[in-house]
Amino acid sequence: MYIAYLQTPLGVAHIEGDDEGIQKVTITNDAFPSVEAPTCEVVQSCVAQLKEYFEGKRQVFDLKLNPKGTEFQRRVWQDLLLVPFGRTTSYLALSRQLGDEKAIRAVAAANGKNPIWLIVPCHRIIGSDGSLTGYAGGLW
Repeated sequence: MYIAYLQTPLGVAHIEGDDEGIQKVTITNDAFPSVEAPTCEVVQSCVAQLKEYFEGKRQVFDLKLNPKGTEFQRRVWQDLLLVPFGRTTSYLALSRQLGDEKAIRAVAAANGKNPIWLIVPCHRIIGSDGSLTGYAGGLW
């Protein structure tokens, strides 16, 4: 497992991954670590693409992802990747897309467990009434 950090407008991005893909991206208010750790090409690419995103030069990420979760969670996270930059969808629409509109609570729970913030865009999913809810990083 390799770890990298990136200072962003939202805080310090904590990035974890290996040659199999990115496993975790979170944003913290922690101080930027002063020690550089060894990293791999996948993690370096993630850092570079996040920089581009925050500079307004990237809207779509092209990264190998390997989030840890149940099969259902991974299906939800895969479908989240289909929500385009600048667009939103609802939990109900996402559960229908997955083939079971009754799974809306399970979809919301999976969205809240998303370990790869920003890249897997759980922030683009809203309540049916347009409310902001369930984002893994919380609401600022």
